[in-house]
Amino acid sequence: MLLSSSSRRIHTVDSHSGVAFTGFVSDARQIMNRAREEAANYDATYGTKIPPALLAQRIASYVHYFTLHGSLRPFGAATILASYDPSTKQHELHMIEPSGVTYEFFGCAAGKGRQAAKTEMEKLSLGNVSGTTGEVITAKEAVKQLARIICLLHEDEKESSSSKPFELEMSWVCQGSKWEHVGVPRQIIAEAMEWAKENIAEEDDEDDKADAGGEVMAF
Repeated sequence: MLLSSSSRRIHTVDSHSGVAFTGFVSDARQIMNRAREEAANYDATYGTKIPPALLAQRIASYVHYFTLHGSLRPFGAATILASYDPSTKQHELHMIEPSGVTYEFFGCAAGKGRQAAKTEMEKLSLGNVSGTTGEVITAKEAVKQLARIICLLHEDEKESSSSKPFELEMSWVCQGSKWEHVGVPRQIIAEAMEWAKENIAEEDDEDDKADAGGEVMAF
């Protein structure tokens, strides 16, 4: 009875900006609507796209306001904002916490399993991050790596009673999308999921071989 498109967690704010949410969907939609209003008002007033940092700050101020009054309930949703600024030719990623605090990241995670996801993301070369080496991964490679992280977290949940089927939803703002916020094509997501499952299976086989080849000592 429920349409598959009725509970999306990723939405477009403006042509160059998009948001992803975790938490209460109703709260997230309120934040999304506010973000769209801020972007539209800035464009109407100044004739240009709102800078990513300013949009993140305005959303954060709105969310923080609901923590200041006893008659209001704080939002039960965390927001990840991905934007591109056509004026400066820079792309940015921000997270707005339910408390109204906002930070800029090269890569971030929210919701259940966020700590494990952050640990895996720290192994990737996402930008000018201290401790990372090698070339920055491409958008398509990032899709594959993110699919792998999601599959790893889902594998960990299989042993618990809370494990449920999931649908992987992705969007990007990159050169391939002409720096516009659009959904990642389903074919690319399907290929990424297939690669992720094969990669995890290969790692499990290598771990099993390493365990079988190791020496066991008992006392």
